[in-house]
Amino acid sequence: MFGRKKEAANAPETTDQPAPEANRGPGKGAPTPRRKDQEAARKRPLVPNDRKAAKESSRQAAQEERIRMRQAMDTGDDRYLPLRDKGPQKRFVRDFVDARWVLGEFLIIFALIFVLLSFVRDLNVQAFILVGFWVLLGLVAVDAFILGRQLKSRLVAKFGAVERGAIWYGVMRGLQLRRMRLPKPQVKRGQYPS
Repeated sequence: MFGRKKEAANAPETTDQPAPEANRGPGKGAPTPRRKDQEAARKRPLVPNDRKAAKESSRQAAQEERIRMRQAMDTGDDRYLPLRDKGPQKRFVRDFVDARWVLGEFLIIFALIFVLLSFVRDLNVQAFILVGFWVLLGLVAVDAFILGRQLKSRLVAKFGAVERGAIWYGVMRGLQLRRMRLPKPQVKRGQYPS
């Protein structure tokens, strides 16, 4: 049951290995470097010798990166955007939300108005303000739900699948004032992406 089969045991053993000269190719042309030399070539100090210059160059590189990222936020250049804003699906979501009128973007303005109106001493007015604010929150939630469904159907139609977090990204972008959105809107209202 376990072990070799009788046919394999009776078969003569042959070696099909070519002659050693046939395996050799042309030489590499240089001797193999010693391990000690290889390790010495890879060594770098953990702390640079000139700390002030290293700190200054690091600060300058970080500042240039921030400038590139800020310009990308203004122009929508995908190469330098933060990771949360990169990708074709995120760009599609941004363009779709920016082209649409979203009730959530006015939530902050209405909330400020409701806060100012809440200083009125009349209880009837305060009750009306409270009910109005709750109605507004409900309308914003319904609008956000509709936006999410529209985004999902458009993303599936265009890309075949929805990237994780893309719907939430669009809903949260819709809750911001258009002027305050980053990356800045690249399309006008009504100019939906294809």
